[in-house]
Amino acid sequence: MKKNWKYILSWLLIMAVGFVLIDLLIMVGVIDAFIENMLVTIGINIILATGLNLIIGFSGQFSLGHAGFMALGAYATAIITQYVSTEMGFIVSVLVGIIIAIIVAAIIGTATFLRLKGDYLAIATLGAAEIIRNVINNLKITGGSSGMFNIPQLCSWPTVYVLVCVTTIILMNFINSRGGRAIKAVREDEIAAEAMGINTTKWKLAAFVIGAATAAIAGSLHASYLQTIAPGDFGIMESISILVIVVLGGVGSMTGTFLAATVLGVLDTVLQNFGALRMVIYAIVLILIMIFKPSGLLGNWELSLKNLRQHFVRKERG
Repeated sequence: MKKNWKYILSWLLIMAVGFVLIDLLIMVGVIDAFIENMLVTIGINIILATGLNLIIGFSGQFSLGHAGFMALGAYATAIITQYVSTEMGFIVSVLVGIIIAIIVAAIIGTATFLRLKGDYLAIATLGAAEIIRNVINNLKITGGSSGMFNIPQLCSWPTVYVLVCVTTIILMNFINSRGGRAIKAVREDEIAAEAMGINTTKWKLAAFVIGAATAAIAGSLHASYLQTIAPGDFGIMESISILVIVVLGGVGSMTGTFLAATVLGVLDTVLQNFGALRMVIYAIVLILIMIFKPSGLLGNWELSLKNLRQHFVRKERG
């Protein structure tokens, strides 16, 4: 237990150092507003992709409904902060978005996980996301198809950075817990896991709900930072973009998700000046990476301070 606390404190120290380093680079002018915007986008994508990786990479369930849960968080924040334009209002809106996403995910998961698997489950979750988007599209409180504008900007890069750290710690603790071992067992062989007494539906649903909650958090950050949202922002292409990050980084690797979100975020920013050619170059790069590295950038490899320490200890002894 003491060793676990040492590693947790080590990661917290690394996160704190990262925060101070970014803040210092902004103060000296190395990171300008353009790069800061890129960092915020990367952070939001990391929260989205790590949550989806929990569902796809660790529980083995193929979901295409992540953008729908993102929309729930975004609109919860947009509506609440227009009435309560304070930091407390933003915090409340994030919590409300999480609660709504959890309830909706629990309903969808209960209805689908008992009967559907694989491609059928993906289609069902895609349909659920489209239902969410169309409901939002037809409500007056959400601004309908026109969306919502002039949302108070109560989110900045420190907010995104802190929430990236918090969601990552929560997800990694869950993955390394008894529940995490259960969902990995379900992923490897659902029948064998059930024979061992694991409630497969319960743990698949748990992973789905946690992933939906993280998507809602990312949606809240997206709405507050950009200050403008519309139902079209949360369509099938958004879900596919998140899926691309997960697959590119390595299904089942949170470290890979961080790397892929960063690489794609930087690539997208660098290609801004290429106009219409930008998406062609972007697609070619993705194809080349998947041809030469089909398992993703890191496969299922995970960065671990514990493993690094053991590696260096063995090296010193050898």
